[in-house]
Amino acid sequence: MALSGPYRPVYGTGVGGVITVEGLRKRYGNFVAVDDVSFQVDEGEIFGILGPNGAGKTTSIECIQGLRSYDGGDVRVLGLDPRTQVVALRQRIGAQLQDSALPGRLTVAEALELFGAFADKPVAADDLIERWRLQGQRSQSFDSLSGGQRQRLFIALAFVNSPEVVFLDELTQGLDPEARRATWDLIREIRAGGTTVVLVTHFMDEAEHLCDRLAVVDEGRVIALDTPQGLIEGTGMPSVVRFTSDVADLAWLEALDVVDSIERSGATGAAVAVRGHGAVLALVAAELVARGIVPTDLRVERPTLEDAFLELAGPKDCS
Repeated sequence: MALSGPYRPVYGTGVGGVITVEGLRKRYGNFVAVDDVSFQVDEGEIFGILGPNGAGKTTSIECIQGLRSYDGGDVRVLGLDPRTQVVALRQRIGAQLQDSALPGRLTVAEALELFGAFADKPVAADDLIERWRLQGQRSQSFDSLSGGQRQRLFIALAFVNSPEVVFLDELTQGLDPEARRATWDLIREIRAGGTTVVLVTHFMDEAEHLCDRLAVVDEGRVIALDTPQGLIEGTGMPSVVRFTSDVADLAWLEALDVVDSIERSGATGAAVAVRGHGAVLALVAAELVARGIVPTDLRVERPTLEDAFLELAGPKDCS
């Protein structure tokens, strides 16, 4: 699989892979939704899938779970083929889908008990209600739940069968900031307990905080596969150290190997921007202090996962 740009592909350890996808293809008529997608997910990791709308993320995940047929390639989840062993597979995986619904009059507790009745190793409804902060909604009907409450219920339903692998599509969509952070903590706790997590998300902060590795998908293909930090470093974008100083001549900072350029907006007492790579903050700060310059507003701006994503899968040149 050819990946574009300077990105170092990290395919997994090759040991303990619980999901292997090789050459996955899915077509709708003349439209190719998934085109030769390959990756491996290792046991106990949080593996993220990023991509713009229509990139093929959800279609790929649905094929891997056995929810959708596919036209080519080979997929194994926990050693099972989702095309021929889907019944056995569904007892061992959990899923929170992007678009879901339940009968309007079904209560939260009833939904959890109903789904648990089909599981070989069900988790008690009360345990799920407490873990996913649904205590106040246990007797509420699905129709009466807010968007965030419905989202927490769907996440709880994904864990009702004690899954070995769980697929989460837009995990925290509709949740307020406090609920998002609490959900992140629970996902880390679940991973620590041995569950492998596959996370499809549009939230860059979520992917950066949670995921061990990320696949960036665009136009049905994996265009980069690496750790979050590896993707960020692959942009080649500099960090920017900013401070204000009344020292007119700072050209000596350019002698540092990590410094690419220095810009100032004005002369004395002006804002300074030092662009560079590597340990630019530490080395610039040390050099400033050595020369008796101690700015109180010294700070660094580093490239983010969002920067890397836009570099990889940003707007296409239509000229």
